[in-house]
Amino acid sequence: MPSNRQLFLQHLAQTTDFPLLIEIEWAEGVHMYGPDGKSYLDLISGIGVSNVGHRHPKVVKAIKEQVDKYLHLMVYGEFVQSPQAQLAEALCKTLPSSIDNCYLVNSGSEAIEGALKLAKRYTGRREIISCFQAYHGSSHGALSIGGSEEFKRAYRPLLPGISHFRYGNEEDLSMITQQTAAVVMETIQGEAGVRIATPDYFKKLRQRCTEMGALLILDEIQCGFGRTGTFWAFEQMGIEPDVVVCAKGMGGGMPIGAFLAPQKIMAVFKNNPLLGHITTFGGHPVSAAASLATVKILQEENLVAQVNAKAERFKKQLNHPKIKTIRNQGLMMAVEFESFEVLKPIIDTAIEMGVVTDWFLFCDNSMRIAPPLIITEEEIDKACAIVMASINKKGL
Repeated sequence: MPSNRQLFLQHLAQTTDFPLLIEIEWAEGVHMYGPDGKSYLDLISGIGVSNVGHRHPKVVKAIKEQVDKYLHLMVYGEFVQSPQAQLAEALCKTLPSSIDNCYLVNSGSEAIEGALKLAKRYTGRREIISCFQAYHGSSHGALSIGGSEEFKRAYRPLLPGISHFRYGNEEDLSMITQQTAAVVMETIQGEAGVRIATPDYFKKLRQRCTEMGALLILDEIQCGFGRTGTFWAFEQMGIEPDVVVCAKGMGGGMPIGAFLAPQKIMAVFKNNPLLGHITTFGGHPVSAAASLATVKILQEENLVAQVNAKAERFKKQLNHPKIKTIRNQGLMMAVEFESFEVLKPIIDTAIEMGVVTDWFLFCDNSMRIAPPLIITEEEIDKACAIVMASINKKGL
């Protein structure tokens, strides 16, 4: 009988020649466990997904209760399904009152695709502006607005009418004109290595979009759902977007995404053409039930209010001559080293010692730290001790 490792390598499509090849048998809280019982402390939340931890009891309960009722019934938007309706209401209540409509999909990439179509249909324009070093997903439209030519060049031609400007640079805001359908921007740039613009910049961005009649679409796929110390990162910028895109942390470990906008904007999908955006599995009732439980956990268990104190605990202990700087907004953190060549063996050693972390797509000299928000002080101390030991083990 071939092992799971052999089956993985033989029959699952590979995305690199060097997958981590860590086999996990079960997971709970901030820990994942191999078949031999080895424990791995998850410092990256499955890349921003497990904000409330692995298999949170309330999420598991919601999933089991929904499985006993029904699974997929009908394509999105036709049947009245309680998990979808209640989740949409709960999400809208976390947002400014103007954003009162939710379109549920399966992932962040799909949410971005829907938001791009929405902007073009609503404004009647075709130009989209996004940022250099941005990451919005891997599908063709999401890739088109991504900010890394290295990731795009093999797949051209992509969508036309895409421009890029520098995140946080006020001079570039003049690129937004009356031909611009939308500006799509990560509130906090994730794969660029946690880059953070000022509230003043976001206010000027908001003003320019309003003046030019362009929609402001904020991508909160990584930074939303409490990751930065508020439910949505844009709350700290003092603005209101036109469209919010989310996924990753919203499902409690289940696949789901959404884009949210005012009803008057979302209504354009109802005609010219009819069924202007379609998804079969979007808002799957089991995923929607898990997401609703996740929203309630974040609101009721005081997790978001603890984020900044936990981030400070990380920053105080990650103190080493080889750490050049730490950038963070809450528990979305980038620990910068001199180079990838310095960082990679540290990450490998940390994994060997039972702490899982990695680097960023467009910033490979920085270590990603984005643990489940439920992480305790003791678990933070343990993780930091292992990271520091990993640095020292390599004689750095």
